[in-house]
Order: sequence, then C-alpha cells, then structure tokens
Amino acid sequence: MSRAADPRPPLPDWVLEAYTVLTDAITEHDRGESHRQVQAIPRDDAIEVLLSTDELDLEPEDADYALTRLLDRGYFYEVDSELRVTTPSEA
Repeated sequence: MSRAADPRPPLPDWVLEAYTVLTDAITEHDRGESHRQVQAIPRDDAIEVLLSTDELDLEPEDADYALTRLLDRGYFYEVDSELRVTTPSEA
C-alpha cells in the first residue's frame, strides 16, 4: 500500500529513526554470516541496541513502543522472538 493510500497516520520520526538504527545493527551483525538468508535480530538485542545508541535517547518503554509500532506497521515481523526485516534493503 502506498503512503498516499495508507489511511493510518505516519510513524513519528523517532520511530523511523529507531528502524534505521536497527536495520544498520542487523546489517552489521549479518555481515560476517554469509550463510544467513534472513536479516534478523533477537528482540532483546534490538531493545539493547535502541537503548545504547547515541542517535536516540530512549527509555525501555520507548524502545518497546517503537518495536511494537514497527511490527504493527509491517517494517519487521517476529519469529521465535527474533525480529526480521520485512523488505531487506539493497546491498
């Protein structure tokens, strides 16, 4: 669904920034694992990444909220407590 046709309000900039931080962390983590087909990060690790980055100043509840919104909007999907990127970026 295109942004123009999406009736839901856009995600806040800080949630989109959280997505960027997480996809960068996933890409960095997966870089050494050439056998890995799916870009993913365990949910607990994702929370830690969001809490430890200098790019965002989040409380644990904020990090959990951002992950929930990103999951609800389809940026990630979850399998066995692991967040997977729905559409991996082109390398």
